[in-house]
Amino acid sequence: MKGKSYTKELKEEILREVKDVGNVSLVSRRHGISKSTIFTWIKKSENKDEIKVKPGRKALVEGQKEFESEITEVTKENDHLKKILGEKDLEIAILKDLIKKANPQLKIK
Repeated sequence: MKGKSYTKELKEEILREVKDVGNVSLVSRRHGISKSTIFTWIKKSENKDEIKVKPGRKALVEGQKEFESEITEVTKENDHLKKILGEKDLEIAILKDLIKKANPQLKIK
């Protein structure tokens, strides 16, 4: 048995609403039409590139994993830079100390 049949006008109206709202779930609940039906209409739509929808859970989980790996990389880089900065601070302190010993009359901050 085939499912419900929807008019072309209703499909266009639903797609316009999805484009405006950006959330298929909201529109599907509002009109009592399954999300999969609306996604099928989007795929078949000539204007599918114009319709932007929120990413699904799977995309969000993948995005979360990418975000976590990026955070890990940035943390490692940050630790490395802190180490370099500490070494440079130590070098500066040693050089200032040497200058003070070589020229005690100079005032170095």
